[in-house]
Amino acid sequence: MARERIISAEAQHDDEPSRGPTTRPQKFDEYVGQQQVITKLSIAVQAAVKRKDPVEHVLLHGPPGLGKTSLAHVIANEVGAAVHVVAGPAITRGADLTGILNRLSHGDVLFIDEIHRLPVVVEESLYSAMEDFKIDLTMEAGVHARTITVQVKPFTLIGATTRIGLLTSPMRSRFGIVAHVDFYPPEDLLQILHANARKLDLQVEAAALKELSTRSRGTPRVAIRLLRRVRDFAAVQGDGTVNVLMTQRALELEGIDKRGLDDQDRAFLRAIIDVYAGGPVGIEAVAATLGEERDTLEDVVEPYLLQQALLTRTRQGRRATRAAYEHLGMSAPNDDDSNNLFDE
Repeated sequence: MARERIISAEAQHDDEPSRGPTTRPQKFDEYVGQQQVITKLSIAVQAAVKRKDPVEHVLLHGPPGLGKTSLAHVIANEVGAAVHVVAGPAITRGADLTGILNRLSHGDVLFIDEIHRLPVVVEESLYSAMEDFKIDLTMEAGVHARTITVQVKPFTLIGATTRIGLLTSPMRSRFGIVAHVDFYPPEDLLQILHANARKLDLQVEAAALKELSTRSRGTPRVAIRLLRRVRDFAAVQGDGTVNVLMTQRALELEGIDKRGLDDQDRAFLRAIIDVYAGGPVGIEAVAATLGEERDTLEDVVEPYLLQQALLTRTRQGRRATRAAYEHLGMSAPNDDDSNNLFDE
């Protein structure tokens, strides 16, 4: 994509400003939403603290922007340990992994984002590190090759992935706790927005935050980003107060509609409706029509449209739902065949 989408759940350069108060939760009781996940992790952490052992390895999966990194920080804070954050693609060799693990103190948390993108050789080295806290390294090559064992301090691995299906079975089986992080309902996003407004010392109307909560795609990262954009808009175009009018005007400027869709989302749905008569159509065909990569559409665009029931996946391909037609102000087909397909 030519530019960053403000409603993208992927991390962006201005999501964590270098100055000003942090808005990341520090403890379980500060974490809003995901109650089942929080309960499961809280019990595991309390049990580990009582045993004076590291917390079991944790695998968090779900769409981006829902707080998986924040959960890693919370777990580390709860046990009084440091958290080390690294992206899976950045670990290319077994030696890279050894260097990272050697920097860990007893009980520290290693958070690997996009863990499904670890190279096979690194993943295999990680198995023994997770189970026995040691790594076997092959030195030199050929007839002179030899293996040495490097001990590492007991640690907790927290892996995060948006595509759990790409993780190998041996890797998944080594996590003691597997938890799915899902989209947030508007009421939880509203609590998060209130907390962030206080930390940012904003003059804000409750109705404005409610408006933001319904347009943030069920994603805290997006909600916080939109709050900052509206704050800036209100400071320049108004008196600094974040009210409903300022919020609506700021979001209109960004092309974000009442359901949180932006131009790319609407272009995706219109391509299916206008070019392919509403579907079903294969994702490759839609990607070619829009000039986008298939992975971009599957990972960035589709999840929220599916969650909002604006799109369905059938055996034949993608199909725009009746709700998509209504949202775009278009008339849905009325013939019997179309009605049957809409009901799939």
